[in-house]
Amino acid sequence: MAEISEYSRVTPAIERLAQVCLANSQINRDDYLRYNVKRGLRDLDGTGVLAGLTEISEIISSKTVNGEQQPCPGELYYRGYSIQELTDGFLSDGRFGFEETAYLLMFGQLPDAAQLEQFNRQLAFYRSLPTNFVRDVILKAPSPDMMNTLARCVLTMASYDERPDDISLPNVIRQCIDMIAIFPLIAVYGYQAYNYYLNGKSLYIHTPRPELSTAENILTLLRPDGQYTPLEARILDLCLVLHAEHGGGNNSTFTTHVVTSSGTDTYSCMAAALASLKGPRHGGANIKVVRMFEDMEANLTDWEDEDAIKDYLAGLLAGERFDKSGLIYGMGHAVYSVSDPRAQILRSFVERLSDEKGLHREYALYAAVERLAPQVIAEKRRIYKGVSANVDFYSGFVYRMLGLPTELFTPLFAMGRVAGWSAHRMEELINMGKIIRPAYMAVQPRREYIPLENRR
Repeated sequence: MAEISEYSRVTPAIERLAQVCLANSQINRDDYLRYNVKRGLRDLDGTGVLAGLTEISEIISSKTVNGEQQPCPGELYYRGYSIQELTDGFLSDGRFGFEETAYLLMFGQLPDAAQLEQFNRQLAFYRSLPTNFVRDVILKAPSPDMMNTLARCVLTMASYDERPDDISLPNVIRQCIDMIAIFPLIAVYGYQAYNYYLNGKSLYIHTPRPELSTAENILTLLRPDGQYTPLEARILDLCLVLHAEHGGGNNSTFTTHVVTSSGTDTYSCMAAALASLKGPRHGGANIKVVRMFEDMEANLTDWEDEDAIKDYLAGLLAGERFDKSGLIYGMGHAVYSVSDPRAQILRSFVERLSDEKGLHREYALYAAVERLAPQVIAEKRRIYKGVSANVDFYSGFVYRMLGLPTELFTPLFAMGRVAGWSAHRMEELINMGKIIRPAYMAVQPRREYIPLENRR
């Protein structure tokens, strides 16, 4: 490992300042109860605090039965359409669904054949970067973090836009279609630059093909030979659809609403959403799932021994395994308890892809953990709602089977979710909910100023 430069080193002086900050920044946990503050905008029972209204999507995890709220199998609706029916529709027709889904989310209705064809042509038109952008921006500053590359390039794109600050609806729609089109290019080209300059691998910069879908172009841009199987493209397209939207309350989408409400430009808004999504408690979760399973596979001598699997899972909860965080990654969700509909849709395709890739043994281990983890969690933890596999549980495994590098796992989430961000930005601009100033209460006691010579 290369020696850290003096500029990047955390010095003893910086460490001392950190200790000063830590000593003076601890908020009494009891104050959150005393003042009825919602931690993470959630009540103690996990119920979300209503902070806005949206028509873009709806999440259902409980229903009222005899006057009481009871958990139910999770449901997800895009503009009123069940995600199950939506995916069944384009899959049964043998079509790719991401472009149709993006249109639905942004414009509130399913496109007819002519509208979908025109929208695809618009995406193909914008699926290019400014002249010399790859050379001057992407290749000159390679980074091992593709989310940082995405955010930096998105902000730089404002310099190439003759109307970057125009927040009229037609201009924002133009910018959002452009973002949906170029996210795959920026992320994949950024990875190729990193792989070449920092890993010493060959450099491949392929040109996108206008006749291909978003999912097909991602695989074509990434792979040296540009080849892929129909099943690979279909399952990647499905992942983009399932990640495209998930209500207004998730961290990155709420960020989109808050930042949009300030009147800022589209590029700053998307960069802020990317910064939010990057976090391991949001978009980076599927990487943790994959690495957890790699550790599990290395430490289990028999992948079919359920007692050994349960013992390993108990070790995870006890903070004795993997990263010692006390978490079983991919299990549980802030909203869903009985089931995550996205995970259920993805599961059947995961088994088919594992057969195509000769990885059915690995799939069997995933299926065993999905079944056994809720039992172990119920035995070891006191929980207020059920626990089930979320979409991150399987999406990382899908990306691994597709041969996608882990550096692109979270950017792939962004490639899908940018459609939802675009829809929410447009909705906020049209309605201007003015959520820019949430309420915060100061709890620090008053203090008197101390002259410098008297301070100790």
